[in-house]
Amino acid sequence: MYGNGVKGVIKVDEERGMRETNTKMAHITVALQQLPHGEGLPLPKYQTVLAAGMDLMAAVDKPLTLAPGERALVPTGLAMALPPGYEAQVRPRSGLALKHGVTVLNAPGTIDADYRGEVGVILINLGQESFTVQRGERIAQLLFAPVLRGDWLSTVRLSQTSRGSGGFGHTGR
Repeated sequence: MYGNGVKGVIKVDEERGMRETNTKMAHITVALQQLPHGEGLPLPKYQTVLAAGMDLMAAVDKPLTLAPGERALVPTGLAMALPPGYEAQVRPRSGLALKHGVTVLNAPGTIDADYRGEVGVILINLGQESFTVQRGERIAQLLFAPVLRGDWLSTVRLSQTSRGSGGFGHTGR
């Protein structure tokens, strides 16, 4: 049993070099196109058995240096076709943020199901030193999520709650 109470069986998959699980994790199939400048790079994959995200790699032709405070759109060499009702989210990698101050600027970045262009990652260097992105470096995570669409119901008055309109730190620091 896992920490969240989900029971599952884990088996070793020698061909993929990782463990697979048949827990209650949902799966979708996503069409993926590797663009010419991304050839030779491994496809995104889950690094651990219960990982939520796959790592995206930089498909830069030459090293890209980000000075402190500088941002850049980093190509991944990938395009995809998500099934209707899903989105992909581009999120920062915690190690890059902690060790170098490099993060995804518009986190999470949303890839809509009808987008067919290259997945790009907007990186920003919030650190004190320059950071160089190398070809094949893992720069972000990609997660898949279902999409809920909302319909507006116009009203003159909203229902009352104990919180009311308190926000932006109203419960403390």
